Amino acid sequence: MSLKVFGIKTSQMELFEDVAKPLVDDLIHSKNGLLFTYGVTGSGKTFTMTGSPGQGGLLPRSLDMIFNSIGPYQAKRFVFKTDDKNGMDVQTQVDALLERQKRENQPAVVPKTPSRQRVDPEFADMITPAEACRVDEVDEDSSYSVFVSYIEIYNNYIYDLLEEVPFDPIKPKPPQSKILREDQNHNMYVSGCTEVEVKSTEEAFEVFWRGQKKRRIANTQLNRESSRSHSVFIIKLAQAPLDADGDNILQDKNQVSVSQLCLVDLAGSERTSRTRAEGNRLREAGNINQSLMTLRTCIEVLRENQMCGTNKMVPYRDSKVTHLFKNYFDGEGKVRMVVCVNPKADDYEETMLVMRFAELTQEVEVDRPADRPVCGFAAGRRHKNQAFKDELSRRLEERGGPVDAESTQSVMHQLLQNLPPLPPSEITDPHDDITLPRLIEVLEKRHKVRQMMTQEYNKTAIMLKSMLQDLDNSLASKENFIHDQRGKLGDKDKTIQTQKTEMDRLEKKCKMLEYKIDILQKTTNVYEEDKRSLQQELESREQRLQREQSEKRRMEQRMQSMVQDTKLKWEKECERRVCAKQLEMQNKLWVKDEKLKQLKAIVTESKTQSDQRPRPSREKDRPPAKRSASPSPVPTAPPVRAVHRRSHSAGGERWVDHKPPSNVELDTVMQPALGPNAIKVSAPSEKALAKCDKYMLTHQDVASDGEIQTKLIKGEVFRTRGGGQAVQFTDVETLRQEHPIGPSRKRRSSEGNAAQADDRVEGDWTDVETRCSMAVEMRAGSNLGPGYQHHGYQKRRKP
Repeated sequence: MSLKVFGIKTSQMELFEDVAKPLVDDLIHSKNGLLFTYGVTGSGKTFTMTGSPGQGGLLPRSLDMIFNSIGPYQAKRFVFKTDDKNGMDVQTQVDALLERQKRENQPAVVPKTPSRQRVDPEFADMITPAEACRVDEVDEDSSYSVFVSYIEIYNNYIYDLLEEVPFDPIKPKPPQSKILREDQNHNMYVSGCTEVEVKSTEEAFEVFWRGQKKRRIANTQLNRESSRSHSVFIIKLAQAPLDADGDNILQDKNQVSVSQLCLVDLAGSERTSRTRAEGNRLREAGNINQSLMTLRTCIEVLRENQMCGTNKMVPYRDSKVTHLFKNYFDGEGKVRMVVCVNPKADDYEETMLVMRFAELTQEVEVDRPADRPVCGFAAGRRHKNQAFKDELSRRLEERGGPVDAESTQSVMHQLLQNLPPLPPSEITDPHDDITLPRLIEVLEKRHKVRQMMTQEYNKTAIMLKSMLQDLDNSLASKENFIHDQRGKLGDKDKTIQTQKTEMDRLEKKCKMLEYKIDILQKTTNVYEEDKRSLQQELESREQRLQREQSEKRRMEQRMQSMVQDTKLKWEKECERRVCAKQLEMQNKLWVKDEKLKQLKAIVTESKTQSDQRPRPSREKDRPPAKRSASPSPVPTAPPVRAVHRRSHSAGGERWVDHKPPSNVELDTVMQPALGPNAIKVSAPSEKALAKCDKYMLTHQDVASDGEIQTKLIKGEVFRTRGGGQAVQFTDVETLRQEHPIGPSRKRRSSEGNAAQADDRVEGDWTDVETRCSMAVEMRAGSNLGPGYQHHGYQKRRKP
C-alpha cells in the first residue's frame, strides 16, 4: 500500500480523486475493492464516508461515478436476479417483464424508492454537476445492473439494516442476526442479506439513508453521536455481454461477471477510562476494541508472511469484520484505508497507536489480478447493431418503405389508394348484367396489382436476403480471423501472465532479500558497536593491567627490600638467642652434672652397705653384677628404690590397635602389650570402635638427631548421643632409639669436666641405667629437675 497524507484543508473531491476513484474504476472493470475508515472515536470517520450537503463524502461520489459511467448501458430491472448464494442469474426480457409486473401488483412491505423526479433535498446538493466524473473506458458491449446492501456488525453479530419486517405494536420482533457463508468460489458473503437493485445515484443513496436511520449510535463523553457498530455498505455490479447481434443479453450464467465495492465505516477505538462507559456501552466498547485488535493482528501476520516468507495462519475467524473481508486480505481485490486523526492533545496516545497501525499496513500487498470471463464475440456489437438499424431505416425511407409503425400505416394507406376503386355493388334489378361484370373487372385489376406488388416484394426480399447472406459470410470470415487473432492474443496473454508471475515472484524475492539485507545490516551495525565497545573495554583493561603490573613490580621491589631487611634483622636476633640459649643450656647441664654426681655418690654408698649385709639364699643363683672399673665411693646415704609405673596398656580392657601401613617395624625390645583381645586396624573403623573401650594410635616421625621416634597416642572410647563412637585422647607414650656409641650432649657435658675424666668408677654405668629407666617410666606431671622431658599429658575435660 502507498501512503499519502492529507491536510486539514483537503476537500472531499480531492480525497475521492486519490482514494476512491481507482477503486470505482476497478469495480467497473470487474475487480473487487475494499475501502474502510479507521481512527479513534470522534475523529471524523462517518463524515469522511458520508459527507454533508454541498460536501459529499466518498460513498455518494462513488455511486455518482458508477451511474455516470454505466448509465446508457444499464439493463432493465430484473434482467439480473440474485440467486441467494452470492451469484447472479440472467433472465430474458419477457421473464423480466413478468417479474416487474408481479412486483408492481404485490403489496409492498418496503416503500418504493423514489425516481429521479422526486429527490430528497437533504442529499440532492451533495455533488455539484461540475464535480461529476465518470470512467472513460467502459465496455459498451455489456449490460450492467447495480445492487446495494447495507449491514452492520454490532457486538460481533451481523444485522441487515435494509431488512423490513411487518410492524407489530403488541409484540415487536427484535432484528435477527445473519450468518456468514462461503460460496462456490470460496468468497465470504452474508447469507439472507437484502440486495436492492437501483438505477440511479439518488435511488441508491435513498436506500443507504433508509438503512443509516437504523444504525446504532449513542451519546458518550467523547462523541455526541458515537457509532456503536461497524457499518458495511456493499455495492455489487453485475455485467453480462450482449449476444452476437448486440441486441439482447447473452443467456449464459457463466458469462456473468459480478464485482463488488465495500465501503466500511469502522467504529472508533476508545478507552473506557475516558468515556466512563457502563453497562451496554461498556460491552459495546469492549467488542469494538476487540475487533479492531483482531484486524491489527491479521495485518501483522500478513506482513510477516510476505516479508519473511513464512506461512503462518491468519486469525480471520476471531472477528466478524476480518472473517467477512478474508478474501480481500488474501488478494481478491484492492484494499484502501483512510486513517482519520483528531489533533486534540487528549487523544495523543490513541492517535499514536492508530498511526503505528497505518505505518504497518503500508507494507502489506494484497492486490491480485482477477480472471474475467471471455465471451468470444467481436467487439463493438452494440454500435454495429445500432448502425445496422439506422442504415435499414434510411434505405426504407429511400424506397418509400416503412421506417416505423406510423410510416408503415401511411404506406399501407397509400398502397390501398393506388388500387382501383371499387364500383357501387348494389343490385336493384334481378336482371342487372352490368354491376357484377364491372365489379369482376375491378377485382381482377386489383388482383393483378396485388400480384405485381407481391412480386416486387419478393424481389426486394430476395435481394435483402442475399445482402444479409453476404454480410453473414463477411462477418463469419471476420469472426474466424478475430478468433485466430484472439487465440494468438491468448497465447501472448499467457506468456505475459507467466512473465508477470515470474516478475512478481522475483519482486517478492527481491523485497525479501532486501528485508534480510536490512536485518543483516542492522545486525552488522549492532555487532560493530559491540566490537567497538569491547575494544574500548579491552584497551581500558589492558591499561589497567599494565598499571597493576607496574604497581606489582614496585610492590615486589618493596617486599624484597623489606624481606632482606627483616632477614638480616632476624638472623642477628637468632644468633643472639642461640648464644643466650647455649649459655643457658651449659648452665643447666652443669647443674645436672652436679646433681648426678651427688646421686652417684648416694647410689655407691647404698650398694656398699648392701654388700656388707647378709643376702638371702635365693640370691645365690643370681649372676654377679658387672662391676665398674672405677672405685666405688663410700656410702653416705640409705639406698633408694626406684618405683616403676605400670603402663596403661597393660590393663584388662579391650584395645583398638591402629597402626598405619606406612609405619616401619623396628623390632625393639620395649613393645606395647595390649592383650590377645586387641583389634588391629590400619584405618579408623566405627565397627571396631563399637567393640572396644580403649584406642591406641602408633605414630612415627624423625627426631632432631635423625633417629626414628615412636609415639603411642592413647585414648578412651565412649558413645555419643547420636548413637556413634568418639575417642577422647588421654595419654601419649614416646619410644626412642639411640646409638650407644653416638655422641651425647649429656655425656659431653660430663666429659667436659677435666677433673673427673680419668676417675671412671662403677657408678658411671649405674648412673646411665638409672637415668634411662627413670626417663622411660617417669610419671606425667613429675618435677624431678631440669632436663627431664614430660611424656604424659593431662586428660581433656569435656566442654
